[in-house]
This record gives sequence, structure tokens and C-alpha cells, in this order.
Amino acid sequence: MNYFITTSIPYANGEPHLGHALEFIYADVLARSARLAHTPVIFSAGTDEHGSKIAEKAQELGITPKELADKNSQKFQDLLRALNISNDRFIRTTDEAHISRVQIAWNNLKEDIYKGSYEGWYCVGHEEYFTDQYVKANNGVCPDHNKPYSKLKEENYFFRLSKYANKIKEAIISKEFLILPDTRRNEILSVINEGLEDISISRPKDKINWGIPIPGDDSQVVYVWFEALLNYITVLGYPEHSDFKEYWPANVQVIGKDILRFHAGVWPGILMGLGLKLPKVLYVHGFITINGKKMSKSLGNYLAPTEILAKYNADVYRYFFMRHMPSYSDGDFSWQRIEEVYNSELANELGNAVSRTVAMIMRYEQGVVGEIPETEHDITAYKQALHECRFDKALEEVWDSVKSLNQYIETQKPWEIAKTDDSVHLREVLAFQVAYLIQIAKQLEPFMPDTANKIKNIFGEGVLKPMEGTLFPKAITPLPSS
Repeated sequence: MNYFITTSIPYANGEPHLGHALEFIYADVLARSARLAHTPVIFSAGTDEHGSKIAEKAQELGITPKELADKNSQKFQDLLRALNISNDRFIRTTDEAHISRVQIAWNNLKEDIYKGSYEGWYCVGHEEYFTDQYVKANNGVCPDHNKPYSKLKEENYFFRLSKYANKIKEAIISKEFLILPDTRRNEILSVINEGLEDISISRPKDKINWGIPIPGDDSQVVYVWFEALLNYITVLGYPEHSDFKEYWPANVQVIGKDILRFHAGVWPGILMGLGLKLPKVLYVHGFITINGKKMSKSLGNYLAPTEILAKYNADVYRYFFMRHMPSYSDGDFSWQRIEEVYNSELANELGNAVSRTVAMIMRYEQGVVGEIPETEHDITAYKQALHECRFDKALEEVWDSVKSLNQYIETQKPWEIAKTDDSVHLREVLAFQVAYLIQIAKQLEPFMPDTANKIKNIFGEGVLKPMEGTLFPKAITPLPSS
């Protein structure tokens, strides 16, 4: 059974933020876990590069939209490397292969596409139309971008989303299309119950020409959100490539809660129109606040992933955000908290268990571990937590083992056994400590791959191999700023 996992594709009009990094890590943990189970994996990330936001920002900077997209797309690729993300594919919506396959999909959806007039309130920041009621509730100003909505009247192409509303609802209720957590599932069901209307899927070329041309109509380009959603199948070579035939439907798609409506309302309709199966799981993560406040450059509390990676290595970053951001709700970051976690959990608990075990084997057994016993720890709860995308719960299970190992060392007191003549018992106790650490390393591997490999390298061959540097090095070379 093959495994296909995707992140959403961030908009390339700006730099990566903490939410993007969080999403990359979530998907990476699932991809690495599947590979460890010897499952063939395709893990896809990418950037969304068309639309009016890109065009406007490029004009403001005096460069072409493609130049802006190239520059910012590279920053996302740099971040993926810095976080040790194991994606197999990186799709850009300006790729020729994506463009041509979107046009194929458009033609395959023609039965559900028609032309009509549309009038509504548009936000360039969201690349989205909003209802009169929503705009009125916000006094005509987008709360996310602090800019007035624009009243637009256009002739556009529409997709018959309403045709599929009942089928989408049935798929969600039956959990054929499983949305995690339940709060997000309930949220989208509420939206569907209010009615899914047909959606505009094009923009006039004279208003925005930075987009994919519509087949057979040079006056319109494909609406950026519509074509961006198609990246999940174009990256596999829809419709004819063997990867598409062997890996679709996606096992898990990881997104942020702000784009739930597109991925749980619109995307299933597009897939149904194409006669394709729906993704098996849509995992929807929350937002990150800074010191309890929404992150904002205007508030002066904006923080980029690169700033954290300049102080803590990738595994520390990954551990903190996986363990201390609730997987099913919003989470908070503070410099004080990550430092506390670094010292108390990583250095003092796991780091201490490793260093004490190394020191005692060197002192009492001349660095020879001997035969490592098989451990029989029950990891059912750990596996279930991963299956449910409860990354925080999975790491809690691992850390219970770390604490149990430290408690075992304190209870057994190998240093006291060493004062007796019972060398066999001492060897058994130390070998058990090693077996426990190797088991912990195996469970940590999807979350903290470098740390897990260091632990396995130290103990795995029966003779200690000295580790270069520390288990959790702090500072790394900062990422390039441009």
C-alpha cells in the first residue's frame, strides 16, 4: 500500500512564518513514520505563485511576478532543508507541467463549468470573495489585512459546486473523508448545511493577467485558488502518470484552519467533478501565538522560523513545536518556554539518560555494551496517537518512557551494584538501559531524526561509539536572509 501526503502550498508573496514550518513538520513526521513501516511514500510540498497578491507585490517592488515568486519560493525550499523535512516533491504552480495539467483538468470539468456575471466584495489579501453579511459585520474592512473590501462586478466562469453539496456532506459524515479534529469537521458541516453555492473560478485577464490561461478563452485566467487546489494531483502527473494511478487518493492532507472551507468544501467538489476519490484524511492544525498574542509585524511580535533556528537546532525546534503546540488547537510560543523545555526535557531528561548510560558503560564495562536484550514496551498508544495526528500525545508517550528509564536508573543504582561482585547483574542492568534508549530512539525517529540516529549510533553496535559534539547542539548558522 502506497502513502501520499501533502502540505498546503503557501502563497509566495511573502516569507515563511511559524505556521508554515509547523505544517511542514507535521507532514514530515507522518511521512517518516510511513517510511519506517517500509511503505512507499510520496510527500509533496510547494508554493502557490499566481494571482493578484503576487502581481501587486511585484509591481510595488518593481520586479516581475515570476521574479518575486522565484525569490520567495526559494525561501520556502531553504526552510524545508533547515528543518530537515523529507519531502520527495516540491511543486510550483508556475511549473509548465502544473499549468498544462490544470488546463486538462479544466477541460475534464467542462460539464460542471458555465459562464455568468458575479458581483461581490473581494479581498486581494485573501484572493477571495465575501458575503454582504460578512463584510458588514467587519465594517467593510478585512480584519486580517486591515484593508477595505473592493466591490467587483465581473463576468466569470463558475463551477457547479452546489451539485455536489449533498455528496460532500455524506462523505464527511460517513468519515469516508475523515476530517481531524472533530471541531473542524463540525465547522465545515455547519458551512455545508447553510448551503454550498456555485463558485467563481476565473478572473478577467484585463483585471489580473498573472494566471493560467483558460483553454479556448484568452479573456480569462483560472482563479488562483481553484488551480492551486489542483496541485495535489498535478504533482502526481494527473491524469496519465503512473504515480497518479498508484498514489491517489492522498492518505493525509495537512492544512491550516484558515483554509478549511477550500479544502473540505470546494476541493471535494472538484474531485467529484473529475470522477476521482476523495483524500482519506484532512488534518487541520491551529495557529501559533507569540506570548499569548496574535503574531503581527505591526505589533512588533513577528517571529520567523529562521530566528529560532539561529538559536536552536532543527530537532529542538521540531520537538518543541510537536510536543508543546496542541495538535488539535492553537498553541503559544515564547523564548522563555522553549529555553525551559530545552533545559528540563531535552538536556536534563533525555540527554542525561544518554550521558549517564555512556559514562557507566565506559567506567564499568570498558565501553562494551554486549548483547542488547529485546524490549517489550507496549507502543499501541503511541501508534494510535500518530494515526490520529495527535503529535503532542505521541511525544508524551515517548517522554513517559524517558522518565521511566531515568527512574529505573535511580532505582537500580548501577553505581552501587558496581561495588559488589555481581558483574553479571551490572551488565544486565546497563544492557537494559541501552535497549530502552534504542527503543526511545526508534519512536523519536519521525520527530527528531538526527537525535534518534545519534543515540542509535552510540549504542547500536554493542560497543560504544563516541559522539561528536553534544546530543542537542544549540546555535546553528542562520539561514540566508535573501
